[in-house]
Amino acid sequence: MVALSFALLIGVAVLTCLFMAWSLGANSNSPPFAPAVGANAIPTMRAAFLIGVFAALGAVAQGGSISETVGTHLIDGVRITPLAAIAGLLTAATFMALGVYSGYPIPAAFATTGAMVGAGLSLGGDPAFDTYRRLGTFWLAVPFMSGGIAYLTATLLRREDVPEAVGVPLLAAVVAGILANVRLGVVPGPDGQGSVTRYLSRLVGAPASGGVDLVAALVTFGVAVAAFVLLRRRMRRSVDAGIRSFLVVLGSIVAFSSGGSQVGLATGPLETLFRVELGLPGITLLVLGSTGILAGAWMGAPRLLQATSREYAQLGVRRSIAALVPGFIIAQVAIALGIPISFNNVIISGVIGGGLAAGTAGVSRRKIGITVAFWLFTLVSSVLVSYGLYRALTTLIGIP
Repeated sequence: MVALSFALLIGVAVLTCLFMAWSLGANSNSPPFAPAVGANAIPTMRAAFLIGVFAALGAVAQGGSISETVGTHLIDGVRITPLAAIAGLLTAATFMALGVYSGYPIPAAFATTGAMVGAGLSLGGDPAFDTYRRLGTFWLAVPFMSGGIAYLTATLLRREDVPEAVGVPLLAAVVAGILANVRLGVVPGPDGQGSVTRYLSRLVGAPASGGVDLVAALVTFGVAVAAFVLLRRRMRRSVDAGIRSFLVVLGSIVAFSSGGSQVGLATGPLETLFRVELGLPGITLLVLGSTGILAGAWMGAPRLLQATSREYAQLGVRRSIAALVPGFIIAQVAIALGIPISFNNVIISGVIGGGLAAGTAGVSRRKIGITVAFWLFTLVSSVLVSYGLYRALTTLIGIP
């Protein structure tokens, strides 16, 4: 009887994880392709297909660090049980549904973090204050980082003394250089993950000079130059076609990054169950999450793309690029540090930063204020709701 009850709990927990991942795929991973759809660079259905593919690949290749943080580092002294994971995921999913209904985006990172803290406290765990300080510092810095990078990017694209056939390829070179140094689960490394540059450096075996890995630096430079040359050639034939091509590639890269940064919000609560109690490798959980993201993107992204692409069409192609570049950079920094982030927060801040370069943020101050209030409300109230929900479930089911 006990074994049957535990099996049922596992089944419900897995279904809840899949539902959360589906919601993330349908909502949180769509913005990267909205600019390309708004610029008529790619049809909506093809964009939804690519969102699902790249977000799912990113989830498997890069989702491990975020998943571990959400599942094991938010609470000290206890392990998250299947019932606590269910309470946390149900709470987070409810808040996301509230955001969709109200029209104000609820950051999944805030909702999931608060929900898992509440569930862990209800289990009798202790607050992980060091983790909270690290998360809080990064979250507070995100608007300034995203807005600042977007402002600089938009300023570069608006400079009359920098031709678009030079400015846009320069951005492509920066993105390509960073991408070559991104840590991936499919690339061998000392701790199971490695970057292309570091892997090639180990193969060559060249020693570092003055603390600088020369092989990694040369590979990074070579990849950046290749990206610059390819896009510049494309833009010499047609500036508009070149920019649209860059939008599609950039959208794919950002969708990949969003999958890696978002999947842990769905899989993190089940880290203890899968790795400790069931003894399954972490990749199993990431594949489960990526499956939900893939299904959510294919089923739910087209509708959201049609809505958000109108907003990006009003922003313009260049300002859209300025909003997406910081999304990629910040997502990769967050993944490297194991910090869950809200893509809504990053993209909205990028839109505002890019707008300031044109002399106007393009977003109403009232909506910004209400959105920030919603975010704070989400973080605090999700802790309370999850705490109460777990207590209610234990009383109803009678399983600790």
